[in-house]
Amino acid sequence: MIKTSNFKLPRIGITFDKEEPSETGYSKFPWYALRLNYVNSVIKAGGIPIILPHEVSLIQEYSNIIDGLIVTGGNFDIDPKLYGDQSKYGNINYKLERTNFEIQITLESLERNLPVLGICGGQQLLNVVLGGSLIQHIPDAFDTIIQHEQENPRNEPSHIIIIERNTLLHEIVGVDQMHVNSAHHQAVRQVPSSVIINANATDGIIEGIESPKHKFCLGVQWHPEFEIDPGDTLIFSALINAAR
Repeated sequence: MIKTSNFKLPRIGITFDKEEPSETGYSKFPWYALRLNYVNSVIKAGGIPIILPHEVSLIQEYSNIIDGLIVTGGNFDIDPKLYGDQSKYGNINYKLERTNFEIQITLESLERNLPVLGICGGQQLLNVVLGGSLIQHIPDAFDTIIQHEQENPRNEPSHIIIIERNTLLHEIVGVDQMHVNSAHHQAVRQVPSSVIINANATDGIIEGIESPKHKFCLGVQWHPEFEIDPGDTLIFSALINAAR
């Protein structure tokens, strides 16, 4: 239960997915989707979740309401043209409307210096917004035994990450290693000069980024909303505290 206080509960905007209609699926009409644990993690940390439909025309209004932003993950990829790559991995899957909205709301949030947390695909989008590039398909670029698309359930760990000291992430979690889950076939390739890599997998894949020139700008390649490691809940608490 959230304890009431004299402090206003920060309102955290959360992006979510859009699915196409299906005769056999949830709906015969287009629908939005978001896992409950994203919302519950914000509530548990002391924030109010605000779900953000993909309406670019409303971004200014959204930004006047929210105190922070979470860019969530999803089963799709960012168009390589957005980070200057003319080649395309064969099975790449786009959601152009969602990507365009997330780019615009992230740019606006950073311009206003609102706290931003990018999760999994949200980290990848955040890196692109900041001027970085992506690996389109990890198996094509890395020879690794780590399952970055783990076969075991998402609420179980896949591998460990090594956290760099003297970073925002290390300040938040207070440890040099974390156990994380892993649900991605793409990853950050290069970061711009203004961005710090704060965590890596043992095979060298970038697992975390941050932008020191912003109030709170953090990307994590795993899904802390599953609360696999004690540090996961601390990440949401840090976002909420930054949004107060």
